Amino acid sequence: MADTQPRYRITVTHGSTPLGSIDLELMPDVAPKHVANFESLAAEGFYNGTAFHRVIPGFMIQGGDPNSKSKPRESWGTGDPSLTRVPAEFNSTPHARGILSAARTSDPNSATSQFFICVEDSPWLDGQYTVYGKVISGMDVADAIVAAPRDGRDNPLEKIEMSIEKIA
Repeated sequence: MADTQPRYRITVTHGSTPLGSIDLELMPDVAPKHVANFESLAAEGFYNGTAFHRVIPGFMIQGGDPNSKSKPRESWGTGDPSLTRVPAEFNSTPHARGILSAARTSDPNSATSQFFICVEDSPWLDGQYTVYGKVISGMDVADAIVAAPRDGRDNPLEKIEMSIEKIA
């Protein structure tokens, strides 16, 4: 069954330095709407040029905001209200290290393009945020991202940019 799950590669650069890649396996069986949204956005190249705009050691790395492509840093993380909102698909998958989950506002049904990857187990998120994938390789790259120097808003001082492509 695992061989039929969609897989994606996030290729990451920090400034002009390549950091490597993070390979994801999506879970359409537990969150079909979130997987479909991610796949649709990735297919159109939406994520290419976006940043990991929020990094919190001991917790997670967050990215996927279109504002992080070319808008002022102050707007990174605020999202684009015109994007399709994906309803919550809470499931029993725990927010363990390496889990891919949907970022959102305080409204459980407000997820759009942004996602986060847990760099440590985060059980307080279980049943509150939609898990829809997991890292299958490249957690060393996620660890490098979360260790980047950051400002008081947890925004890396130098842009950590991504591109996403389907690999299977």
